[in-house]
Amino acid sequence: MNTSSRKTLFRASAALVAGLAISSQVQAATWSDTYLGYKFGDRFSEPFNTKDINKNVLTFWHASGYKYGSNFVNIDYLMSDKNDPAFAGANHGAREVYAIYRHTLDFGALTGSPIKFGPVKGVGFTAGFDVNTKNDAGYNSKKQMLVAGPTLFIDVPAGFFNLSLLQLWESNAPYSTFSKTGVARYSYDPHPMLSAAWGVPVSGLWFKGVANFIAEKGKSEFGAATKPETFIDVSLMYDMAPVLGTPKSAVQVGVGYNYWRNKFGNDASGPAGPGAIATTPNVKFEYHF
Repeated sequence: MNTSSRKTLFRASAALVAGLAISSQVQAATWSDTYLGYKFGDRFSEPFNTKDINKNVLTFWHASGYKYGSNFVNIDYLMSDKNDPAFAGANHGAREVYAIYRHTLDFGALTGSPIKFGPVKGVGFTAGFDVNTKNDAGYNSKKQMLVAGPTLFIDVPAGFFNLSLLQLWESNAPYSTFSKTGVARYSYDPHPMLSAAWGVPVSGLWFKGVANFIAEKGKSEFGAATKPETFIDVSLMYDMAPVLGTPKSAVQVGVGYNYWRNKFGNDASGPAGPGAIATTPNVKFEYHF
């Protein structure tokens, strides 16, 4: 498939997913949760960079359900310190916007006949996309990725736990301000991802997280072999309502931990070095409305 065809496929698929989102909004929402968040950590990392990086992260997060399924949106604005420079020779950090959209169609709700077996209380199909842009000196990511695959809704006493097996179609068009070189948009091999997402109450706190196990995606745009990735992001959040007198769950504070091995498919045991492994404690704040 040539570059023009890949662009057409991405645009058509994104339009289809957007159409699902718009059509779902015609249905009355049965539930909705939106928050503005802030996160800070001082041990973020980037491939080919041996330094620890401070990052401030602003987040817009939204999840909602309707009769036949659900929508999920997450947009992060990540602000690095000078250890992840904005361009060659810069004394200030890079800026990144990373956006995720997922739509999950519930087969049981669609057919009127719930699908249940063992610990599974429902089966659905998830489709969506990731896009990002970053102005860092070394890579200048312009990621585009489509995702699609089945989702299992696991029965838990409270909250939710979803398990998805998604196929990924990812491309990028980086440009290095260090070497003054770049590549045209390059598509990696299609590859699968096993993804878990959850939010469950634990002893008066909310335990939230996502875990992605991503297969290797063939050769990189520079001809290097990619490696399987492990990405885990968890947090334990406390509802400040008893302290502040705010509505239940409106204001939450907590701590989190991020682990990412072979970040972006880069080999942590190769030239990408320790920067391809993130082990990042962080503090978090969420305002729900």
